[in-house]
Amino acid sequence: MVRNLKSRGLGGEMAAEFVGTLILILFGCGVVAQVAAAGIGDHDSIAWAWGIGVTLGVYVASRVSGAHLNPAVTIALAVFKGFSWKKVAPYALAQTAGAFLAALLVRWNYTEVLNAADPGLTIKTQGVFSTLPGNGTLPVGDWGAFRDQIIGTAILVLVIFAITDLRNTAPLANMGPVVVGFSVVAIGMAWGTNAGYAINPARDFGPRLASWLTGYDTAFQDQHGHSYWWIPIVAPVLGGLIGAGIYKVFIEKFLPADEPAAVKA
Repeated sequence: MVRNLKSRGLGGEMAAEFVGTLILILFGCGVVAQVAAAGIGDHDSIAWAWGIGVTLGVYVASRVSGAHLNPAVTIALAVFKGFSWKKVAPYALAQTAGAFLAALLVRWNYTEVLNAADPGLTIKTQGVFSTLPGNGTLPVGDWGAFRDQIIGTAILVLVIFAITDLRNTAPLANMGPVVVGFSVVAIGMAWGTNAGYAINPARDFGPRLASWLTGYDTAFQDQHGHSYWWIPIVAPVLGGLIGAGIYKVFIEKFLPADEPAAVKA
């Protein structure tokens, strides 16, 4: 979610992105840990908790930073909406740091159940923190996961651009975060098979690093032993640019001009 904000200082904006992403990952990685390690819940509870986590993270950070919570969103806004390129790297760093700390908290809190379910800290529970092709079990290769992440992130960013465009049918009052959260639930339910719908470089890399530092020796690899960490970084960035471009070309230019153009962060 993004808003037209007066400058509140880059430090404050980074703090908001940090805390907003932390909230997102606390719910996201937390629910996967509960399902994978304790057997409480299922795919639907994972999809709903991720979506609710997004909604709450956006409500936490929106007023200060615009609540990008995702480097793919930040980069798309810089390319298509005039968001300052000077803020892109600081925002991405804050988002990744928030995701990293949240994953450490999940790892700490679920230490006993994770160790009981997977004493060797293997691929079996690695997906609690980071994504894998085919969720670590299905016959999906790295390039299939790469394709999937492009498509999923394109959907996400296209919808975000639509929701935050005041000339379009923008949600009333402060319901935008709820709609963004619902979009993440829908992506999880419809596009979660091939690559675990990371659709966010910070969401994947921060927890991946945290898991590696806390005993998951294969954290940067997939179940085939291939270097995988870069796919949930590069593919979502490409997908975000594609989704934003589709919105600009096929929707935005045909909207009436009687309302302000799309909001900026």
